[in-house]
Amino acid sequence: MKDIELPRKVVTGDGAIDLIPDLADELRLWGESIVISDPTTKEIAGEKVREYLKSTLYLVEGPADEEVEKILAEIKKNSSIKYVAGVGGGKIIDITKVVALKAKLPFLSIPTAASHDGMASPQASIKGKVPTSIKAHCPIGVVADTAIISKAPPRLTAAGCADAISNYTAVLDWKLASKEKGEYYGDYASVLAMLSAEIIIHKAEEIKNNVSILVESLISSGVAIGIAGSSRPCSGSEHSFSHVLDIICPTPALHGEQCGVGTIMMAYLHKAEWELIRDALKKVGAPTTAKEMGIEDKYIVEALVKANSIRDRYTILRGGLTAEEAKKLAKDTGVIE
Repeated sequence: MKDIELPRKVVTGDGAIDLIPDLADELRLWGESIVISDPTTKEIAGEKVREYLKSTLYLVEGPADEEVEKILAEIKKNSSIKYVAGVGGGKIIDITKVVALKAKLPFLSIPTAASHDGMASPQASIKGKVPTSIKAHCPIGVVADTAIISKAPPRLTAAGCADAISNYTAVLDWKLASKEKGEYYGDYASVLAMLSAEIIIHKAEEIKNNVSILVESLISSGVAIGIAGSSRPCSGSEHSFSHVLDIICPTPALHGEQCGVGTIMMAYLHKAEWELIRDALKKVGAPTTAKEMGIEDKYIVEALVKANSIRDRYTILRGGLTAEEAKKLAKDTGVIE
């Protein structure tokens, strides 16, 4: 038995944000709502969305887990709220997903940057004292205005490219788990996820002038997760590596950046085309070394050693790496010096 969940409507392109009133009506999103944004994305698009939906605007300014509870408290005070809308980057979209899940409300995803594949997926990552991955619901609608997204800081776009590329090793891990452990493996979801990675790899130099390539890839990744019924096609050993870095590093890099560097090393373990991954990351402007991420070498080694135990998911890391094996892997791929 598998429960496939997908967005009902996806609108993307220059000026897509101006279609929000019609989209909300088409999706029967009637009544009061809350638009969730932050001080930066409020100015970019949040205020405009608030006006279009005649909504209340809530500004996120603190830790994600605390903000979720504050927004839920606001919703509890007003039983007239029928849906929520997230306008912003990955943190805002994930907060909106969790709020919608706990409040049992539909939500709109309105990304202002293409920094990771959360814009259309049923998965959320909430960072508190310990980062937590949550299976939520897909947005009922996605509005990805490429005119807005193309103006996002280049670092965020590069991180989104790296997150899409990380599907490469996630799919290899999934296939390995099927072969060695008999785990369910979805051909369609895996092909869709791998295609999303390969398009970014082979069109890396075009994305700076055509962000729609990345947006469509990230949306496809979210759809692959919805079809699979889990994050398997888009999250493997490279994501586990990133999750550990989030916990142990004083100042972690962006999610996509860490996953991209992790993909280089996990592709090496898979005896796959790790140099191709590394070169594509360089072309999109994403980091390929610990130094470029601003992370000390020791944390890379520690994250590699601990990555296999952070979640119950069979990957190329299998029983784990020793410190010596981890150090050699990171050096062989040029991630550390």
